[in-house]
Parts: sequence; structure tokens; C-alpha cells
Amino acid sequence: MKLRTITKILILKTFKHLLFWSVVLLFFTYFFSAGSSNFKDTLMFSVFLMPTTIATTYVSIYKLIPDYLITKRYVLFTLYSVYTLIISLYLIMVSIFFSLIYLSNFEFNQMNPITRNIILVTSSVYLVVILVSAFKLLQLNLKSNKKTAVLESKILETQLKLKEQELNYLKMQIHPHFLFNTLNTMYGSALKKADETPEMILKLSNLLDYLLYQVDKPSVSLEDEINHIEDYISLEKMRFNDTLRIDFTKKIESKSITVAPMLFIPFVENSFKHGTLQNGVLDINLSIIATNNLIDFKLSNSSLNHDNKTFGIGLENIKKRLNLLYPNRHTLQIANLKSKFTVSLKINLNSTLKDE
Repeated sequence: MKLRTITKILILKTFKHLLFWSVVLLFFTYFFSAGSSNFKDTLMFSVFLMPTTIATTYVSIYKLIPDYLITKRYVLFTLYSVYTLIISLYLIMVSIFFSLIYLSNFEFNQMNPITRNIILVTSSVYLVVILVSAFKLLQLNLKSNKKTAVLESKILETQLKLKEQELNYLKMQIHPHFLFNTLNTMYGSALKKADETPEMILKLSNLLDYLLYQVDKPSVSLEDEINHIEDYISLEKMRFNDTLRIDFTKKIESKSITVAPMLFIPFVENSFKHGTLQNGVLDINLSIIATNNLIDFKLSNSSLNHDNKTFGIGLENIKKRLNLLYPNRHTLQIANLKSKFTVSLKINLNSTLKDE
């Protein structure tokens, strides 16, 4: 089956070439017959000139251009082009002498007016060579652009798959870490046999529902993300009791605003895990203000820990997720001050966000 297909392609290609060179032969015959009534001699001269034209053209499009010009071997291209020019000029001169000797019986005045003009004969041959070579260059350029486009598409597809795998890996790290902290909170409450334990289980149920059915989506509504944060804060309030003072401010311009799931919770989680009680109280200030263009997330907590490396796995993963999900569209500033740990995150929902 493949052999039959190849045969058909070769036959079609041969037919196209024969058709093209037949047109060139007609052009030569018509052009060289100007000023002469001897059509037969003009046709004979054109036929004799054709092998030189064909050979020069094929050397150009099948050897010089693809092997030396396209591969940027300019020195060899120039050298072999000069060789081709010299040989073709010699063969053109042979054709003119053929016209003088064989067709005109050594009578110069009997020659076709154009065939005895070396410049016109040479120009007609090289006109064909130049036109065909230009078409070949265009063809190779289009083919190269197509290959480049296909290659870029494959590279982009591979990069997207790698990013997707990396995001899934980061999520797998975040979820067990988050659940571990939450279960620790419930375990402490169960040991105390606190009345709030059923409510904590309900809150955890909501969190698990979010983790199992929402977090694998590319984006969720910002309201759902905030509800998730509020459930988490409720669980922590039950654990900290009177030792927690939290101020949560939220202002959402539209319900249609979406964000990547589990984007803010690692920061909130980190504030409870690494925050330090001062005067017997852990102070946390959280603010989420969102418009259709920008999400402004701010978080601060009391802290005496001055080691910037103790951010935890959740916080490190969220930095990587931000770079993957919002490249050049976010600014993240983390500061571990004398008595306060602060996070400021801005996400531009439409275009690149410039550093302030």
C-alpha cells in the first residue's frame, strides 16, 4: 500500500516537472522567435538550450539552496554558485555556437536576431533559474515555519503537562499537611471532651467536602474560598478559646470573581502554626479585598520567631503554585518583623502586575 502511494506521488511529481519545462520551452520558443519567421530553427535552439537551463535550475534548488544556503554555509554556497555560473555560461555559449554552426551554416547574419545576442540568451536562462529558486526558497521557508510551529506546540503541550503534574504534586503535599493540623485540633478537643466537638466535626466535614470535590478544579469562586477559610478559623477558635484574637475583614465586589483553590489557606494555616502568643493572646489580622481586576490579600500575626526559614511546607508550596498559576500577575511580600509576621499578596486577574 505504501509502495503504491509512493509511486503515485512520484508520477504526479514527474508530470508537474514535465508540464513546467514544457511551458518554459514554449516561452523560449516564443521569446527567441521575435524578429524571425523561421519557427523550426528557433524551436531547435530552444530545445538545445533546455538541458543547460534544467541542469542549472536543479543544481540550484536541490543542492546549492538546501545544502549550503539554508544551512548557512555561505562560503561554500558562494564558491559552488560561481562554479555553476561558469559551467552554465560555457554551456550557453555552446548553444549559441550550435545555432551558428548547425542552424545557420556559419552565416552569422542568418542567425535569429535574439539567439545571437549573448546577453538576452543568458538573461532568459537565469530568469528561469532565479524564479524557480525563489519559489523553492519560499517553499522551504514555509515548510520550516510549519515544523517550527509544530515543535513549539509540542514543547508548549509538554510544559503544560509538566506544570499540571507539578501542581498536582504540590496539592498532594498541601492537603495531608492541612488535614494533619486540623485533626490535631480535633484530637485535642476530644481529649478534653469539649461540647464543641460535634460542631468541629461538622466544620471538618465541610472542609473535607471542599478538599475532595472542589480543590481539583482549576478555579473556584472567591466566596467559596473565603467560606473555606472561615470554617478553618472556626476550628482554630475552638482550639485557642480565649487566647485568640482575630480580625477578619472581607470585601468582595462581585460573586463572579474566581481564584485557584487552596490558595490563601496555607498563609492562614501558617499564622496559627507559627504565630506566637504575646501577653497570652495570639493576634491575627486578615483582610481580603477583591475587585473584578485585583485581589488584595493581607495577613499579619503576632510572632517572636525571626527565622525566615521556618515558614513550613504549606507556605513554600504556595509560592511555587503562585509562580505556576499567576506568572507575572502577582506580587508576594513576606516580612518577619520584630513582633509581627506579615504577608501581602496581590493578584491581578486581567494582566501583568507590576511590582510596587
